[in-house]
Amino acid sequence: MELTRIIADFIIETKQADIPQTVYEHAKIAFLDWVGVTMAGQNDPLVKKLIQHADYMGSHAQASILGHGIKKSLTQAALINGAASHALDYDDTLFSFLGHPSVTMFPSLLALAEYNKKSGIDFLTAYIIGFKAGAVIGECAGMDHYMHGWHATSTIGHFASCAVCCRLMGLNTKQTQYALGIAGTQASGLKISFGTMCKPFHAGKASHDGLLAAMLAKDGFTGAENILEGPLGFFQVLKGTIKNEVVNSLGKTWEIENLAQKYHASCHATHSPIEAAVHIITQNSIALEDIKKIRVFCSQLAIDAAGKTEPTTGLEGKFSIIYCVANALISGNTGMQAFEDAKVLDPQTRKLMKKISVLLDENMSGVETRLELETMQGETHKHFSDILKEIPVLEVKREKIKTKFCDLCTPVLGKAATDKLAETILSLEKSGNMKLIAEILQKPEF
Repeated sequence: MELTRIIADFIIETKQADIPQTVYEHAKIAFLDWVGVTMAGQNDPLVKKLIQHADYMGSHAQASILGHGIKKSLTQAALINGAASHALDYDDTLFSFLGHPSVTMFPSLLALAEYNKKSGIDFLTAYIIGFKAGAVIGECAGMDHYMHGWHATSTIGHFASCAVCCRLMGLNTKQTQYALGIAGTQASGLKISFGTMCKPFHAGKASHDGLLAAMLAKDGFTGAENILEGPLGFFQVLKGTIKNEVVNSLGKTWEIENLAQKYHASCHATHSPIEAAVHIITQNSIALEDIKKIRVFCSQLAIDAAGKTEPTTGLEGKFSIIYCVANALISGNTGMQAFEDAKVLDPQTRKLMKKISVLLDENMSGVETRLELETMQGETHKHFSDILKEIPVLEVKREKIKTKFCDLCTPVLGKAATDKLAETILSLEKSGNMKLIAEILQKPEF
């Protein structure tokens, strides 16, 4: 199967009318969530370092840096905004993508749409198409890809970013194949980097490289036309195999209803354990001092992603199931404030962490959890949770993300500006010029 060409055809030939209206509604919610986590992450130290690097390198003022009142070059904006949006690890996840899709697509897409003054509907259409293309590539790459140490947000994200940019730029099929080849040969990112600045850097770099690939291909730069399926191509080298039923879903299903937004500011592999632990405590009215032992059963994937047992910084705490469960039970606050260094080192939390163990269940493969809590009285309570299969319906998701957006943005922008910005984003299809939207996000003032 000429998978690279098939995906290129899908990217270029799909019509706006082919996409159901509900899919657009999901896309607007995804953008609202992305803007919220980016605004909240705008002052992370890694963002400052990337802006300083852009200043040192020099650039054209082409695209907005969210929240900073400045513009940088297209690719620099994609890199900086992409890293900012993943800095808090509070962004969305798609299981078939094997990671975080929106942080790799919206940064490059927004930069390009701003510079070329594209409409809101063109912006959303490109996102939806790139989202599906990335999901198909991710599902074909499969768990074998992820379990070999690749950070799929970065590797698959290179293709997704490239796809949205090819669509928005109106490349033809051959150019898009070249662009995917240019993106694919740059695809990297290792999970050993989790808990360091490189994890959010991966998201920004995927967005940056996907945009660069599309721009080069438009100018006649060539790449492998069969980067995915070819001999020594992406799937052979970085693991994966073509799955016909997945490829045949192109243009028929859109996958976006399975996009899981985060309601805890930590690795998604910590969410099911948090939910299971809180459920047991609240349903059974168990006092913290009555907890004797907590056993968290999860997959190797979850352990690899969030198995840190002795986190010493807030950033490391985001990748520690043990810390996240203990903190949730003690403080009830699993937002950004939970991942300050002082919180991770809190003596009461550390004491509870010693009662928690994370154990492998070889029958699990995703981020699901079976949690057992033993009390001092000898009772054992059990609960199963799989956060990626407990996704709210559209209307509920919209309200939950609006609430999250307000929580993230109100401290930065104030209530009036936050409410107005949410209203603007949720009616994005009415915008005729994304340059105006991007410049609002550059320094929101209403």
